[in-house]
Amino acid sequence: MTIGLLTSGGDAPGMNAAIRSVTRSAIARGFKVIGIRRGYQGLLEGDMYELGARDVSDILHRGGTMLYTARSKEFATPDGVRKAKEVLDSAGIDSLIVIGGDGTYRGALDLSRLGVRCIGIPGTIDNDIVCTEYTIGFDTAQNTALEMLDKLKDTEMSHNRCSVVEVMGRKAGHIGVRVAAATGAIDCLTVERPYDLDEICQKIIEQKNAGKSHFELIVAEGVVSKDFTSDDIAKYIEAKTGVTSRATVLGHVQRGGSPTCYDRVMALKMGYYAVELLSNGISNRIVAVRNDKLVDFDIEEALKMQKGYDEKLHSVLRILSI
Repeated sequence: MTIGLLTSGGDAPGMNAAIRSVTRSAIARGFKVIGIRRGYQGLLEGDMYELGARDVSDILHRGGTMLYTARSKEFATPDGVRKAKEVLDSAGIDSLIVIGGDGTYRGALDLSRLGVRCIGIPGTIDNDIVCTEYTIGFDTAQNTALEMLDKLKDTEMSHNRCSVVEVMGRKAGHIGVRVAAATGAIDCLTVERPYDLDEICQKIIEQKNAGKSHFELIVAEGVVSKDFTSDDIAKYIEAKTGVTSRATVLGHVQRGGSPTCYDRVMALKMGYYAVELLSNGISNRIVAVRNDKLVDFDIEEALKMQKGYDEKLHSVLRILSI
């Protein structure tokens, strides 16, 4: 068996651990592994090379992805998918393991319909893949955001401020709600749950009158737009409450850094599981976590599932922020 391996979409800490696991698990079974640089775009261009056991040494602690990643408009077309299949055939690649999010899986689904044996591994900091409770990179990203928020708290306490902190999560508020709960924020604005800024401002006023001197409001990036930014939210709060407010956008710092132990171990397990599926003749599946156990789902079925949001945690953080 010759396995192609690529990372696609946004990078996530732990992707390198998954690359290492897939490569060495496959080599241990006598398979060949071809690393494909820059995702599906690199596949279209034939940018690939054989990976040996030593090629993936000393990458467990590194963030990002040694195979690089990119988005491809060409691959999103039927002609692009057919071209990718031709490239795989020419390279003698009969199976493909892809690490990424929903967009990555849709590409794998398209290739599987042309006869390519595909396995998907969930890798995205947003934890927004519907079929799995956990995605590689989420633990590192939330801990990075938490570290930054703890540092900001020192400044807001010194100046009696309200910090409006924008975290990543364009289509999901999982990072936002967890770091909001972990830092004692007054609330968290996410795409999953309606919010009322006037209600939040009233809560700030009440707590200010009761002696509280500093506040944090966490905002998932999907809530804001070019017409209503985190800075606009901070200005609105200051105008309504009289509390000096500043906006901070954490941005892509959340994607980088050395992966946590949890992300590394989970990536190793998922990579091994993906190769095991292929070695058992099973393909066109997504590796997933359910009840802390590794399982797998049909790609098409997985893409139709609905992702839950931790409403309970959101309610708890609001109750405790008194």
